[in-house]
Amino acid sequence: MTTFKEIRGTAVQSVSSDPSNPEEGQIWYNNSIGVLKGYQSIGGAWASGGNMATGRYGPGGAGTQTAGLAFGGSTGAITAITEEYDGSAWTAGGSLGTARKYLGGCGLQTAGLAFGGDSGPNSSSTEEYDGSVWTAGGNLGTARRGLAGAGIQTAGLAFGGAVTVASNATEEYDGSAWTAGGNLGTSRRYLAGCGLQTAGLAFGGTTGAVTAATEEYDGSAWTAGGSLATARQDLGGAGTQTLGLAFGGATTVKVGDTEEYNGTSWTASTAMTTARGLLGGTGTQTAGLGFGGYTTTTQSATEEYSDPTFAVKTITTS
Repeated sequence: MTTFKEIRGTAVQSVSSDPSNPEEGQIWYNNSIGVLKGYQSIGGAWASGGNMATGRYGPGGAGTQTAGLAFGGSTGAITAITEEYDGSAWTAGGSLGTARKYLGGCGLQTAGLAFGGDSGPNSSSTEEYDGSVWTAGGNLGTARRGLAGAGIQTAGLAFGGAVTVASNATEEYDGSAWTAGGNLGTSRRYLAGCGLQTAGLAFGGTTGAVTAATEEYDGSAWTAGGSLATARQDLGGAGTQTLGLAFGGATTVKVGDTEEYNGTSWTASTAMTTARGLLGGTGTQTAGLGFGGYTTTTQSATEEYSDPTFAVKTITTS
């Protein structure tokens, strides 16, 4: 049976001060200042996390916002350093067997996968992390740097990158060996990726010029998706094919631009606090993690993305 409350809604309270713990959608009248207010989503926002122990650019990333993994990169010299994030601080993990930068990564903090990169020459090395040490896996078919990754340790996806020029190569990992997958439609390097081996997402990068191109992988072939609003390279990525997150990177300058993907199109969200390129990224669209990178100097800063975030907003004034 329909009640009067369901027909007319909940009465707006008149209060002398804003409630200390409002609920989403709650509205009240602050009679001490004559203002109608509400508590609502303001979209995504970045907040500072704990700094990396070793600042670096071009690291690989894996895991979640509260159980992240950063490995490799460059401090000015190529490094094998691994760090683990617990949602507030980074601690040392086991070092990579092959020091390198601009590598791909995917998986979890306790089941990570690192592949490719620049170790001096281009690398085809693949390593698997068990939460404490890295062990060698099967090599990539094509050694390359500036590639992106998606998936998990036993079902990984590597795509794009540079051999001597931008590559469109895609490879699939089964936990022991890589096999060729369907080529990207747009050859590019220094791109970002997220998702799964059977539902991957590739976005941004450079073909020689920065690109906004997005492509979706179904386990065998790539098809065009909606373009980024801001074409860029050296960006971070997180999430899934239908809930993707792109952040940071470089156009002709370093940017903090953040965009969310819904499986069809990208929409702008709140920019990172520190605009930077060559950063690491992991997590989800609603709980992303960006770390390291380069501005005019090497960065150790970590930022955590949350969406939705909520705030008290003024509706009308008297």
